[in-house]
Amino acid sequence: MRDDVSVVVPCAKLLSKMSGSQASELKELERNYEELLDENCRVFASYFKQVLENSNDSGLIIVTPPSVVLRKIEKVGGLHFDSEIESSLDKHLNNSSYSSSDSDAEATDEQKNIRMASLEPRQRQIRKQKQPIFVESSCSPDHLIMADADNPPGIGKHTPPKDFVCPITTHIFDDPVTLETGQTYERRAIQEWIERGNSSCPITRQKLSSTKLPKTNYVLKRLIASWQEQNPGGLDLSHSEPMSKSIVPSNSPNSVISQATIDGTITELKHAITSLCMSEILNESEMAVLQIERCWLEASMELDIQIMLSKPAVINGFVEILFNSVDPRVLEATIFLLSELGSRDKSVIHTLTRVESDVERIVALFKKGLLEAVVLIDLLRPSTRTLIEMDMMESLMTVIKKKEEDFLKMCLKPKSVSVLLLGQMIGDSEESIVSSIANTIVSSKVFESVISSLEAEWAEERIAAVGILLRCMQEDGKCRNSIADKAELAPVMESFMAASDGERFEIVCFLSELVKLNRRTFNEQILHIIKDEGTYSSMHTLLVYLQTANHDQCPVVAGLLLQLDLLAEPRKMSIYREEAIDTLISCLRNSDYPAAQLAAAKTIVSLQGRFTTSGKSLTRAMLLKRAGVGKSYKNLTRTEQIGNICGEDDDTSEEEKAADDWERKMALVLVSHDFGLLFEALEEGLNSRFAELYSACFESATWLIYMLNFLPDTGIFGAARVSLLKRFISAFKSANDIDDRALSLLALNSFAQDPQGLRDINIHMKDIMKGLRELRKYSPLAFEMVKVLSNGHDSSADFWNHRELVHVDSSENGKVLSIACFRDKIFSGHSDGTIKVWTGRGSILHLIQQIREHTKAVTGLAILQSGEMLYSGSLDKTARVRSNDSFTYAIFIQVVD
Repeated sequence: MRDDVSVVVPCAKLLSKMSGSQASELKELERNYEELLDENCRVFASYFKQVLENSNDSGLIIVTPPSVVLRKIEKVGGLHFDSEIESSLDKHLNNSSYSSSDSDAEATDEQKNIRMASLEPRQRQIRKQKQPIFVESSCSPDHLIMADADNPPGIGKHTPPKDFVCPITTHIFDDPVTLETGQTYERRAIQEWIERGNSSCPITRQKLSSTKLPKTNYVLKRLIASWQEQNPGGLDLSHSEPMSKSIVPSNSPNSVISQATIDGTITELKHAITSLCMSEILNESEMAVLQIERCWLEASMELDIQIMLSKPAVINGFVEILFNSVDPRVLEATIFLLSELGSRDKSVIHTLTRVESDVERIVALFKKGLLEAVVLIDLLRPSTRTLIEMDMMESLMTVIKKKEEDFLKMCLKPKSVSVLLLGQMIGDSEESIVSSIANTIVSSKVFESVISSLEAEWAEERIAAVGILLRCMQEDGKCRNSIADKAELAPVMESFMAASDGERFEIVCFLSELVKLNRRTFNEQILHIIKDEGTYSSMHTLLVYLQTANHDQCPVVAGLLLQLDLLAEPRKMSIYREEAIDTLISCLRNSDYPAAQLAAAKTIVSLQGRFTTSGKSLTRAMLLKRAGVGKSYKNLTRTEQIGNICGEDDDTSEEEKAADDWERKMALVLVSHDFGLLFEALEEGLNSRFAELYSACFESATWLIYMLNFLPDTGIFGAARVSLLKRFISAFKSANDIDDRALSLLALNSFAQDPQGLRDINIHMKDIMKGLRELRKYSPLAFEMVKVLSNGHDSSADFWNHRELVHVDSSENGKVLSIACFRDKIFSGHSDGTIKVWTGRGSILHLIQQIREHTKAVTGLAILQSGEMLYSGSLDKTARVRSNDSFTYAIFIQVVD
């Protein structure tokens, strides 16, 4: 008994061997087969109807099943097949729906084709398969991207995709050409097919309007080359087992020759498309591009033209122009058309992104000055890493600085997409790269052009501009005043409603940075704009966002909301203020989120309201100035040009008054909230082992305690004393940094104004007095503090009433253990046994002599009133007497053991 077998018949090869008459007979065979199926369907439909009717009758009638109608054909146009091959061919032809060929080949050609077909193997048996299997036909270029599942089973991942293989030769394409039917073939194979007198597509059997072959499909060719580089051991399908199932060739909808109604514009466009895709002469293709551009701009049936131009073959023609043309006008038109088509049809972008070199070419043209190409680059959706590696920064900034009228009128504006790409680079890059980009934007003044994007119609562009300007202010805060002066904030607030959570937080950070200006009156103007402009209530919007924001974001949102609420005179109750301060305290006490803790502490410090030109908080510098340690403040004045901050002009008094009023109002609402609850939170922050958090809490606590002297007495002093007095006494005793000790002194001085606070300080009088001695050289507040601690008696503090004239470092010889003076000379004895002679001229000491005769420390020096003798005693158990006439050349004349 014979096993079930199936044979493999490459249908495309068989078709290539047939003449027109043979194809006609195959078509007749197909019709006969369809009639046979119809007859069987009718017979069995009648049978099933009788069965159903019988099931409803009470009587039992046996219905005999009908016989199957069969027909067998043994010969087709001179080619003999066995029955199984005929059945397989019938099925394949029926599924493919081939039309008859119109070729009228000569009899000799027919005989030649028959002889060639007879050389094909009659059978290839594969056991346990009942369905015939065929090599798949090539698809149109817009179906080239395939998963590994599209590869034949059993061959492996290095098997070329089926679209890389010619359906006629079954080899990988060497010179692929795509016909107007959308099917792709090897040039020499399809040329041979046409030379045999055929004028139709071998797969679809659609009649070709022209037998002239188009240009090479370079997109496909580059794809194949790229695949071969990645898979050097890739297999050719012609040497592999055929696929395990039959796939019906489909008629591609991407036809070069449109079937639309022919009018003047469409006809002209068709000719231009034909020239672009078929001509091998560059000049003709360039003229076709310009003609297509004109049709695009003038035609009213834009959708029809878009469909015609979006075909992969046309896009391939445009790409070839980009690679070969050097005419700026043609390149501009090509980029314009690809950008317009890509913005309307994603398949165009899909075609362009298949080959990496196409993207690189577009970027190269952009960097060479074809600035409209930025629109196409944006549509290609490059990664941030690609943007950085391709070094597009300078070109993007060039586009942003230009005016819109300098560009072609396009669906997407070049400046808008440049802002988007720049925002992408800033938002997703490493910190070092972001810093470099932001500094470049500031130094080149590009940020001034970005400001106008805050008013853009496109919300995405507005948000990208916010991100760019935010990073510019964070890197170089001196641009803050220019941004605040020119920015329109109402569109930004409207963007807030539809933005994502991340974008909302970026907007809040931008606004928070914007109100860190060096003029208090200007800050309050910006706050009023944020509060009052826009369709929606800004404060209510921020309140709702605050209740749902992430922990790390809450402090910044709360800080901005509190500043907006404080524009009016503080009321007894305000839901915005209460929610904002509660959030700051909650974040400050929640050690599970250290980032939120630090953000809350820094936010409280910044609420003091004074800033440098670069946006840095002046809270610490101002507190040191109030503590009498003006050195740090003076240094900051020189580096940050704070002279302008304080308004050393006609507006000085107004700015100072506004700053003082703001500081007083802000301190009042903070310390009054829940009867000084903030002091408890700051106490917990001072216990932190994180230096940055400790420092921020230390500054905040010092500021608020200092401000208690200028606020109404509501009993808050007691809450502050209970929470923080011991912390500041400990800091004053243990701090090594003079500035930190001075800040502690400022807070202790404020506590000393309260009777109970003064009593608590007196308990630690001894340790505090020791620290005051060390501070006497730096802060006059130390002298005032001594007076307070000694109940106002000046005598106890007289020894402080002096100033230092000269300070000399002699640590290289150890400690100074003894000293003696005679006229204008000073003698010093040191722990290493050295005796030095100094002369004083004004405020400077000059060393004129030093001798080391003792082996151990010199503990005593004495000089006779006449000045003739110098006596020295040492721990080496010797005393030496020195005779001296001039004190410059002295020698010892006696040694006493």
